[in-house]
Amino acid sequence: MNENNDNMRPSVGADDDMKWTVENSEYLFRRPWLTVRRDTVRLPNGTVHPEYYVLEYPTWINVIAITDDGKFVMVKQYRHGLGVVETELCAGVAEEGESPLEAAKRELLEETGFGGGEWELNMVLCANPGSQNNLSYSFIARGVVRMAQQHLDETEDIKVEILTEDEVRELLASDRMKQALMAAPLWKYFALKGQ
Repeated sequence: MNENNDNMRPSVGADDDMKWTVENSEYLFRRPWLTVRRDTVRLPNGTVHPEYYVLEYPTWINVIAITDDGKFVMVKQYRHGLGVVETELCAGVAEEGESPLEAAKRELLEETGFGGGEWELNMVLCANPGSQNNLSYSFIARGVVRMAQQHLDETEDIKVEILTEDEVRELLASDRMKQALMAAPLWKYFALKGQ
């Protein structure tokens, strides 16, 4: 099981009596970006569920990157699952031994060439806690500047887009941003800003 960043997982406390007991685990599929585990679990009422599937992923990150003049550094790329081209936040995966903040700074620089600025954690989410075991960390980086050229992996085809606040809000309001783990942090950002 993925033990990354357990300190950010919700504490169960008084609800411990609701936890399931894992009686058996078997890995069915292991790849660098996806691992599938089948658990046999016993519910608190005694019911045994013989086939509960868990998708194990590494820690994910994304960045709301804002320049000194209030522009948002975004990326545009093809998303094969839906077969669409999306404008999104810079995002990626934490490498082994890398903290979420280190991963976020690295990914922003690699994907966009932007870096620096003042960083803060915006929120921590899970795409689907019913079947996934990883967390996604969203950061806000204010005052980022262009520091380098993009440094993309061979399988990445990413275009950098610099958008105004109004353009980002329109992406959200028009439902053109489909990635929930990016839309939620942006909605929170604007909500806290009083928009």
